[in-house]
Amino acid sequence: MRTRPTLMALVALATALVLWPLIRWISPAPLPPVATREPPQAPLAVFHLGHSLVGPEVPHMLAQLAPQGHLWNSQLGSGTALKEHWEPELAIRDFDTANSSPAYRDARSAIGSGEYDAVVLTEMVELRDALRYFDGAEYFHRWADLARSSNPDTQIFLYETWHHLDDPAGWETRIAQDLAPLWLEKLTGKDSRATPDRAAYLIPAGQVMAAVARAAEAGEIDGLKARSDLFSRNDQGGIDTIHLNDLGAYVVALTHYSVLYLRPPLGLPHQLTRANGLPAQALSAQGAAEIQRIVWQVVQAQPRSGFAAKGGAQASADP
Repeated sequence: MRTRPTLMALVALATALVLWPLIRWISPAPLPPVATREPPQAPLAVFHLGHSLVGPEVPHMLAQLAPQGHLWNSQLGSGTALKEHWEPELAIRDFDTANSSPAYRDARSAIGSGEYDAVVLTEMVELRDALRYFDGAEYFHRWADLARSSNPDTQIFLYETWHHLDDPAGWETRIAQDLAPLWLEKLTGKDSRATPDRAAYLIPAGQVMAAVARAAEAGEIDGLKARSDLFSRNDQGGIDTIHLNDLGAYVVALTHYSVLYLRPPLGLPHQLTRANGLPAQALSAQGAAEIQRIVWQVVQAQPRSGFAAKGGAQASADP
């Protein structure tokens, strides 16, 4: 009579041993927390690696918001995956057009030089395709590891973007649902676990865009009425469902500033120039101030942005 329970226990144990790797794959250990940071005491040198959702406008606007002496370079493409930037045999779409700015610098030599305080990485959208077909997690880790090995003081940042406005699952829904499982766990999880003391920090631009859109559609931002007001239009007036106009670029530049410098963007300039030197479309002073408050609230609420607990960076930073 005692044989059957013993046999059943052995079967259960064997089953558990067989399934354990699968269970761990489905439910990995929590990501290690990022280290808190202090606001930098000097202007930063920043390298941006990505695609058209970086574009020329976001880094150019960031430089106008940042302390004098802020420097930046970039390597971009159209819909470009991190793998395509890494592998020389893979063509980067629209390379010549995307990198016509004097700020262009070859990514491998730039990041490997150790000359940058911050390296900002982003992955192509659709992110699920980047992870499945372009091994996004592996190449995020490679780029981040290159930066770390070149300079022990370089900090890595993940620039979270957004989806097409007409995404079948819903634009806001995708932004809310994808942050933890896709951007953080699947894209950066391997890198974070490999270097838990130097894990990548989050620039939560997608979360900020969603929050600004909600506020605009609630009538809380002077000059903005709808999420589409943040996006470009084609020559026929139709909405570009993924690329930003000047107002959207300003929102994202404020988000970069707040995380990179750990300072509130309150009171920063709102009348900026575009990368071509022409004046950028601008909100009123009131509308810009309302957006700046939203940006600051959202970035502080994200623990992976590197803010010190309760008041640390906020209390020590001047706008």
